[in-house]
Amino acid sequence: MKTVQKYKICRRLGPGVFEKCQTPKFVASEGRHAKNLKNKRPKALSGFALQFVEKQKVRFMYNISEKQFSNYIKEAVSHKGTVTTDYLFELLETRLDNVTYRLGLAHTRRLSRQMVSHGHITVNGKKTTVASLRVKVGDVIAVRLGSKKSVLFAEMDKKMKEYTCPNWLTFNVETLSGTIVGKPKNTEGYLDLSTVLEFYSR
Repeated sequence: MKTVQKYKICRRLGPGVFEKCQTPKFVASEGRHAKNLKNKRPKALSGFALQFVEKQKVRFMYNISEKQFSNYIKEAVSHKGTVTTDYLFELLETRLDNVTYRLGLAHTRRLSRQMVSHGHITVNGKKTTVASLRVKVGDVIAVRLGSKKSVLFAEMDKKMKEYTCPNWLTFNVETLSGTIVGKPKNTEGYLDLSTVLEFYSR
């Protein structure tokens, strides 16, 4: 997806959707865009529109299709014993491509998906190319032995000095492997999953 298109999506949904929109370049672009629109009054969104925006925000952030997301919603709603929003967040975060991103092996989720689909990542020692594979507590996600010399993972020790994994993950930079030690929690509050569920309950 082109940078210009990503910027347009971020203006509509919020800068947290794409990593490229969390940079000084995007901030500068937003400043210029705001000057051009300073005399225009933004339209107030209806309840349905707000729900749709939240739904799209999640889809673009995790880079998943409408069908995939709809299936996650159905599973979360039917799951017993857990708060629906918590379980939905867990389903999204424990996708292999997202975990690869969260470990710091890739600087974007799109790149992490490519890493998985090209066979660079293993789960418990076995290579997989399924980006949507659901991983669980205790699983070990690592760079495949034959891929460790790839430019994708060059100077990883330097990169990890500037990155901190979420507390539900641990990462060993020497072995280029990480372990899932807990369940993810939506503590940042950026995603309003309750509003997303309201959209699908219509």
